[in-house]
Amino acid sequence: AESHVDKSIDDPSIFVDSNIVGTKNLLEAARIFHKELSPEKRESFRFHHISTDEVFGSLGNNGKFNEKSPYSPRSPYSASKAASDHLVRAWSYTYNLPILISNCSNNFGPLQYPEKLIPKVILSALNQNPIEIYGDGLNIRDWIYIEDHIDALKKVLFSSKPGKTYCIGGSSEKSNLEVVKIICNKLDIVRPINSSYKKLIKFVKDRPGHDYRYAIDSNSILNDLNWRPKITFEEGIIKTINWYIENLDWFNEGNKKEINLITKRQGILDDQ
Repeated sequence: AESHVDKSIDDPSIFVDSNIVGTKNLLEAARIFHKELSPEKRESFRFHHISTDEVFGSLGNNGKFNEKSPYSPRSPYSASKAASDHLVRAWSYTYNLPILISNCSNNFGPLQYPEKLIPKVILSALNQNPIEIYGDGLNIRDWIYIEDHIDALKKVLFSSKPGKTYCIGGSSEKSNLEVVKIICNKLDIVRPINSSYKKLIKFVKDRPGHDYRYAIDSNSILNDLNWRPKITFEEGIIKTINWYIENLDWFNEGNKKEINLITKRQGILDDQ
């Protein structure tokens, strides 16, 4: 899947190709495969479609998304994911394909591609480049550590009935500015420089159609499957920062060009 909103604004076509046409191709392959299975194996087959909370649009200061929230996508990315959700349900109703859908909040953790907010901030800070924040930085997201999301996916895949949809959240709402300041404070401790990393923060023009707030009500998956997040944002961000510091060589070669574009100059990457 293509998942970065900024890229979808620059070129929506690749999001249509990957997230919509790509989902249709997977559904057709799964439908043919499922049809040819023995009755016993057909019973255990599942097509698990992993989606996003962004398909529901934007929240105000109150309320949370749940499985009954209406769809209201507001970017080419979220629109393409909403379309793929609808395709999955259509294949379920039309072809009796046993499907599952989960809509998750913002993930973070090791190995995340550096176009995303948290790795981008960490790498910019380590390079002592400007840490750019859209608008006033008060847009709010619900963050979940990747290992918690994986645990939730396993619960959904192996313990739920076909046709179910679950919203998965980390119960950790934070503004973008708050996330950036937390990262800076942690880096001040583990990789100190002459001044605080917060001095690198720079506010830039907001991106078009920037959703204000996302938040997930995870009561359904908690009650049905006894899942809840185990890793707090504070614990997860420390693990994430340490991983990026210890694995800067992971970004060499294939990832280095993209990182240089993001962090503006090579800096610390050339020293590794």
